[in-house]
Amino acid sequence: MKPNSGTLVIDISGEKAEAYEGTYQCTAHNDHGTAVSNNIVIRQSRSPLWSKEKDKKIVVQLGISLVLQCRPPAGLPPPIIMWMDNNFQRLPLNPRVSQALNGDLYFSNVLLSDTRTDYICYARFPHTQTIQQKQPISVTVLENNPIGERKPGFMMPLGPTSTKMVLKGEALELECIAEGLPTPNILWQKDGGELSKTVSFQNFNKTLKISDVTEADAGNYRCIANNSYGSAYHIIKVTVKAAPYWISAPRNLILAPNETGILTCRVSGDPKPKISWFVNGVPLQNAPEDPSRKIEDDTVILSSVQTGSSAVYQCNASNEFGYVLANAFVNVLAEPPRVLTPPNRIYQVITNNHALLDCASFGSPIPTITWFKDNQISIKNGDSYVIHENGTLEIHVAQPMNSGKYTCIATNNLGIKENHVFLEVKEPTRILIQPEYEVVQRGMKAVFECKVKHDQSLIPTMTWLKDSTALPDDDRFVVGTESLTIKDVVDEDEGTYTCHMNTTLDHDSASAMLTVVEATPTPPIVYERPDPPTDLEMTGQKERSVELTWTPGDEHNSATQKFIIQYEDHLHQPGVWVNLTEVPGTSPTAQLNLSPYVYYSFRVLALNGVGYSDPSQPSRQYRTNPAAPDVSPSNVQGEGTEPGNLVISWTPLTGFQSNGPGLEYSVQWRQKDVEEEWSTETVANVSQFVVSGTPTFVPYEIKVQAVNDYGSGPVPNAVVGYSGEDLPLTAPDRVRIMLQNSTLAEVHWEPVSMPSVRGKLQGYKVYYRRERGLHDSEDEPQPEEEKSLIFSGNRSEGRLPGLQPYSFYHVYIKVLNSKGEGPASSSKTFETPEGVPGPPSFLNVVNPGLDSLTLEWGPPQHKNGRLSGYTLKYQPVNSTSELGPIKEMTFLPNETTIILSNLNSSMLYKFYLSAKTIKGSGPDISEEAFTAMDTTVASRQVDIATQGWFIGLMCAIALLILVLLIVCFIKRNKGGKYPVKEKEDAHQDPEIQPMKEDDGTFGEYSDTEDHKPLKGSRTPSNGTVRRDESDDSLVDYGEGGDGQFNEDGSFIGQYSGKKEKDTHEGNESSEAPSPVNAMNSFV
Repeated sequence: MKPNSGTLVIDISGEKAEAYEGTYQCTAHNDHGTAVSNNIVIRQSRSPLWSKEKDKKIVVQLGISLVLQCRPPAGLPPPIIMWMDNNFQRLPLNPRVSQALNGDLYFSNVLLSDTRTDYICYARFPHTQTIQQKQPISVTVLENNPIGERKPGFMMPLGPTSTKMVLKGEALELECIAEGLPTPNILWQKDGGELSKTVSFQNFNKTLKISDVTEADAGNYRCIANNSYGSAYHIIKVTVKAAPYWISAPRNLILAPNETGILTCRVSGDPKPKISWFVNGVPLQNAPEDPSRKIEDDTVILSSVQTGSSAVYQCNASNEFGYVLANAFVNVLAEPPRVLTPPNRIYQVITNNHALLDCASFGSPIPTITWFKDNQISIKNGDSYVIHENGTLEIHVAQPMNSGKYTCIATNNLGIKENHVFLEVKEPTRILIQPEYEVVQRGMKAVFECKVKHDQSLIPTMTWLKDSTALPDDDRFVVGTESLTIKDVVDEDEGTYTCHMNTTLDHDSASAMLTVVEATPTPPIVYERPDPPTDLEMTGQKERSVELTWTPGDEHNSATQKFIIQYEDHLHQPGVWVNLTEVPGTSPTAQLNLSPYVYYSFRVLALNGVGYSDPSQPSRQYRTNPAAPDVSPSNVQGEGTEPGNLVISWTPLTGFQSNGPGLEYSVQWRQKDVEEEWSTETVANVSQFVVSGTPTFVPYEIKVQAVNDYGSGPVPNAVVGYSGEDLPLTAPDRVRIMLQNSTLAEVHWEPVSMPSVRGKLQGYKVYYRRERGLHDSEDEPQPEEEKSLIFSGNRSEGRLPGLQPYSFYHVYIKVLNSKGEGPASSSKTFETPEGVPGPPSFLNVVNPGLDSLTLEWGPPQHKNGRLSGYTLKYQPVNSTSELGPIKEMTFLPNETTIILSNLNSSMLYKFYLSAKTIKGSGPDISEEAFTAMDTTVASRQVDIATQGWFIGLMCAIALLILVLLIVCFIKRNKGGKYPVKEKEDAHQDPEIQPMKEDDGTFGEYSDTEDHKPLKGSRTPSNGTVRRDESDDSLVDYGEGGDGQFNEDGSFIGQYSGKKEKDTHEGNESSEAPSPVNAMNSFV
């Protein structure tokens, strides 16, 4: 035995194999029982030697039949027979010479060519890999006394009949070998029936073989041999027996204590098998007696099992041809439910496909499975859902509305377990624009479109195929997001191109042909609308259907996409053509479903890529017979328009739907849950009926059925309507007010009884009005206009927002139905508490002084309580709009003015004033004001600004600045004309050029950079001087430092107001005041 397994390994290397021959059986045992295997028979493979034989020499006359016997030794398993010659070449077989199933070689008639000395029978033993041969047989054919032509006769089997027994499931082989001259042909028949569909013929029709025999293959098989001289037949009577086989093998049982289980051992066979029961490998009759166990032939009944009675039961069914054995483990177990399906599993399906949500469970007793959707909707077996025995929930046709969270609950008497899974229903993948047939000239470009719609949460993969294989590895094939482009088309590109769009859940595909033509100029293809179909014919006329055929018209180079079939109803809507159905453009026929009592004429239109054809000529008229209506009126409703009536209305049937003459409507009604009998009235040519004398607002069941002269339509389902409403009878009671705050109150009431509503309850209407304020001394205006709020439904409370604080209100309530309002409830009054006041009515600043301001204000328009005072805040605002510190003052409620002193003159002040009650301060009112200006400073400033001498001085300064600017420009232009070429060649850096000793001026200089202005010009063409082109500025003139070079080499320092520290000669220019110095000296 292999360790930790049940495998038995037999090593026969040291002993003879015969020692291990026999029957083996495996037994597996643990604390819960014993299981046994089928019997396993071990036999040694044998290849015995051929017995010694003398050389056979057979001499026969020409034309006679002959049998060469092989008779190999019996081997295990039987050997494979072959006839060969001395050169190990197989002898040719044909209808005349054939090898029988037993290995013998049959000649239906011999020929001179059959003479030879090396007919050798070889036997190959496959398991021992050995080949043995029989002694060669010599055959000589003489022609001195030939046998003539004759009718067939059977060489095997002999006699007119024979029998054959075969076991069900095995292979049946029937053999007939005939002699005769000419060589006979063999045919097979089965008397009283047909040959099996699985039959095959071998060995030139001499062998009939059925691989898997069933009981239906039993019977008489007739083997017929015939040639030109006659025929002969042989009947083989085939009987089919059967070793035992399972119809229903016993299954393992898991039982809870005190449960009952049944083991069933259903077998069949011929002869009928005998059934024997074992428990743990011991026959039941020898096992310890168990009162809970009862045997009834092929059934074992286990009643009220108890813990500890687990066991393995064996069923053995046997007859003379074999046996079958099955083990069934009966496990007595008490186990609470467990859900085996992983939690939170996500299932994804495509819309309109079926979905399977697993809920595999284990428990003893077997748990009961229930399903819920979104934790609240209990799922039952029905049209949309099926709950299988294993707990799986199946949705036949999944829709997006089925997406969500599903909960399965497994329950038995020992506990409960739940598991959640999720279903996502995705949109299907569809090709919206399919590739179209393309005819492209060689060397041109072909484009196939493939536009796809898919669920956005799925990742699509588009694949293009050519003739069902991958695209060639060629740069000319360019795959885009929604297209395939083939550049420089060649003849090899011709074929069928298919666009495959795949997601993880579904796929779609579409194909189109590419035809490559010569690149020679061809006349343009003219695409036109198709010609109308012709030759409309009706066949297969029935009461409710007819088949319409037609001949398509010319397509005009654009394939017909579809045909539209229209009809005209001469009886009900003459002259009106209605679309009935449509069929693909490849189908010139349509099966039409018809309605009764219609005078039909049909016509057909074709559609191609250009448009619709003209209609065909109408077909001959086809009249269908009248019948009872197929449908009931739709939109049946019942609603009273006034107390005491019920108006029943419906949508009448059309003439097309009437199905026959004499259309009427059977109107039925009865008071729901009160009356048993239906009241009925029959009306015609109307769409409503009024029932009078009904109680006020009670439910009625209503049915409207269509009737004509040929019978009644289907019985409709009843709908519920209500008779007319009346005003409510009673008012709400026990009205109570609960104040939430100074502006919000909550109203409570006792709802009225539903019968007193006398109609459909619309809600409750609360009326409320402010009568007056609660101020001690306030002149109240007239009471405010009454307000109302409607609270829909059967409510018992509502909120009143936006109330005025510190006020007196009164409230009453009415109930509403569709007819109107009921009586008012008793009026209730309430007072709102104090709130914060509104802003003061005004704030004015009067009598501004140099350091004081006077403020006056008025009380709030809405005090909302008893005023406790005012709060004033103010702060200065400077010339840059910056706010200064805030000062705060409080006043008594009777103070309405204040004089603020010690303020800054000519200063802007901002004021904020608010009123307050015990509930707090209300909103501010703000105001701004200036204190008075200092008149002395103001008048002096005005005098200076208006003096003539001041104006003249300013003009003189401006003129002096202008003159200085002109002089500066002239000096700069002169400096730019000095020749400096020679010095530039000698000195590369202009920053270190020395001054001439004689005059103190700079040596020659020329700009070697990119700046090359015209002579005598220092400004750009646009008249402006940019900072990056010249460093000259008013600051440079007035405040320049030591001498520095400008970009053009001029020395700015000579124009400045400073003398150079290094200049001792008399060559410096006299100091001229710069514009900046002039301004500084003025200031």
